[in-house]
Amino acid sequence: MYRKEKSLQLRSSSAALYNNLSVLRRPGRPLACCCAVHGPGLSLVSADADGEGFSHRQLQAKEGGMALSASLLTQAAWCVLPSRVLLVLTSQKGIQMYESDGSIMVYWHALDVTEHPPAQAVFARGIAAAGGHFICVGTSSGLVLVFDIPPKGTNITVSEVLEQHHDAITDIAAELGQAPDGAGDLVTADDAGTLCVWSTGEEFILLSKIPAFGCSCPSVKLWNGIVAAGYGNGQIRLYEAATGLLRAEVNAHARWIYALDVAPQTGKLLSGAEDSFVHVWKLSRDLDTDDVEIEHCHAECVTDTQVCGARFCDPEGNSFAVTGYDLSEIFRYSRA
Repeated sequence: MYRKEKSLQLRSSSAALYNNLSVLRRPGRPLACCCAVHGPGLSLVSADADGEGFSHRQLQAKEGGMALSASLLTQAAWCVLPSRVLLVLTSQKGIQMYESDGSIMVYWHALDVTEHPPAQAVFARGIAAAGGHFICVGTSSGLVLVFDIPPKGTNITVSEVLEQHHDAITDIAAELGQAPDGAGDLVTADDAGTLCVWSTGEEFILLSKIPAFGCSCPSVKLWNGIVAAGYGNGQIRLYEAATGLLRAEVNAHARWIYALDVAPQTGKLLSGAEDSFVHVWKLSRDLDTDDVEIEHCHAECVTDTQVCGARFCDPEGNSFAVTGYDLSEIFRYSRA
């Protein structure tokens, strides 16, 4: 059972965007940093060293340099690499990368608006660290940009562009557990519901492509060779990353799923949706039959709230945080 704790206040409310909450976990601390976006701004809340107080920072979408723009943010996420942690923001104009506390912008990548048809929206969305020194970011045209990140400094370059998707990217996730041999370590999802599983490296290799079935896939996670995908029809589907085979499906929510997260050390799966519910599940693999199993552990109703972000706050899944559309706070829950 989880119980509700004191909420974290935001300087602005959360927009109704997929995966609109990022949590930076620091070793030895119950909670380090949270952020959510609304319009052109990002609200960032950082826990003080003693864990008693919190500091706030606001970041704005930029066109590059110091020029402010009316560009709307679509997502923000911390990318934890072995050598550094970057805060990545995506918007209608491009991709911004900051030091983890949001103090210094180290890189700006502008989207090429001329490549898109005049009536098509242009934006970046879907953020994940991958392969030790890469950050992958999706775009509305279906391209996935792979950025090579140096251990320090601003010499960030686009090393590769992945071109398997034909619809806007919704989410990107790297392996959070231990990938079996040949299972791949990155999954990308798009608005049509197509999933692609990749093996990362100096050259990214497509291992499997899971076809769409008529429903968007807003959120996806990858754990121990299992792809967990949340869909607009409220379903969670579990696939084998190496082969793309469907191993389990659950009618998890009554409405559109907006966020999934996995606790890497335990295999707990968190799901949040438009139906005001947040569920905690347990993923496992039967060692005798190799079957993939999913077990329901907890349900939490966030009353009158369209949940748009949900993240575990620790690697074991003993606590989680939730954002809701038009709410100026982050709800927190922990094991009783």
